[in-house]
Amino acid sequence: MNVPPPPAPLVAPGHRLAIVLSHPTQYYSPWFRWLGANTPLEFRVFYLWEFGVNTRRDPQFETSFKWDVDLLSGYDSEFVPNVAADPGTHHFGGLKNPTLPARLAAWRPTAVLFFGYNWAAHLRGILWARGRRLPLLFRGDSHFLGRGTPPLRTRILLRLLYAQFAAFLFVGAANRDYFRRLGVPERKLFFSPHSVDDTLYDASAPRHRAAATALRAQLGLASGTRVILFAGKLVAAKQPRELLDAFLAIGAPDTALVFVGDGAEKSALVAAADAAPAGRVHFLPFANQSEMPARYLLADLFVLPSRGEYETWGLAVNEAMHLGVPALVSDRVGCQQDLVIPGETGWVFAATSPDDLRRQLATALAALDRDGEKIRAAVSARIRRYTYAATSAGLFAALQSVPVPTRA
Repeated sequence: MNVPPPPAPLVAPGHRLAIVLSHPTQYYSPWFRWLGANTPLEFRVFYLWEFGVNTRRDPQFETSFKWDVDLLSGYDSEFVPNVAADPGTHHFGGLKNPTLPARLAAWRPTAVLFFGYNWAAHLRGILWARGRRLPLLFRGDSHFLGRGTPPLRTRILLRLLYAQFAAFLFVGAANRDYFRRLGVPERKLFFSPHSVDDTLYDASAPRHRAAATALRAQLGLASGTRVILFAGKLVAAKQPRELLDAFLAIGAPDTALVFVGDGAEKSALVAAADAAPAGRVHFLPFANQSEMPARYLLADLFVLPSRGEYETWGLAVNEAMHLGVPALVSDRVGCQQDLVIPGETGWVFAATSPDDLRRQLATALAALDRDGEKIRAAVSARIRRYTYAATSAGLFAALQSVPVPTRA
């Protein structure tokens, strides 16, 4: 497999970059810290909501938590007051930050990077930046997989919106196709792949190995038992029940299915799992970020069978692959065109076909029996391209493509 060389050294583009993001996340905060430690870029992140750093209830996980990894140190950031009555990213008015333009103006950026657009505060910030002729950059991971073409009115509005941006950071092939189909010219597109903190997802870390061994003992898994892993919200859109049905249908010997997570479907899943032989299906509760490497290390195969339209990438696949675990994903998962090469680094099934899920699950297990080491080596080689260095190279290329405005 051809693996691209490491990105070239990052050269300061002369910009002072403001980054507007809904809230601190376990995926982007480590990237910002990496940027602060490894590049000369001057930047500040403007957060619009405090989810993730304060304990809050997630309605889909049906549990209250805050991320147990550091989200705020190592880079410059501030929280812009959110006055929404119902704060959150689940509706347009959930990010209502009327002082965002003033906070941006006080910091005096030469360019602004927006993550997403469909909240009140983002549109206010975009209008402010355009009024001051500041270059606008956009990062999103939307795609059309399984969705078809949107209505004409939506396409027109998105074309008008995207015409305001000078550069786009696309995360992968499906996301690039989305932008191209909405009229974004090739010259404005810069590959800035989705990536995760590979220092956390380090297969060689003794603590992760020890925790995985303890988990295996806790679940009563014999050393030779293969493990299929599902990790995420147990909601219908992610099709955990379809995965359970497929697992029971193929009857693979010496194989266990482990669910990690909580959600509305859990009680039904537990009841349905009674049909399985003892010790074949296991449930672990929601695991925070620092606990996830051990869960992936249990697995021989990670499965993300999502059917919903919101699985824009599936960063759990990145996490699993950094730990050498191949993936079986649906054809609606955004990363499948980039990370999951059928028969080499994983397998893809048709999201609406339970029969295809059963076939591909059986195919994956047979291939791992036959060529497991070769597949795991290909997984490790593929994921080397998806690092914060590669993500940052795309950002710097985008910044270098736009002029640095003269500040008063």
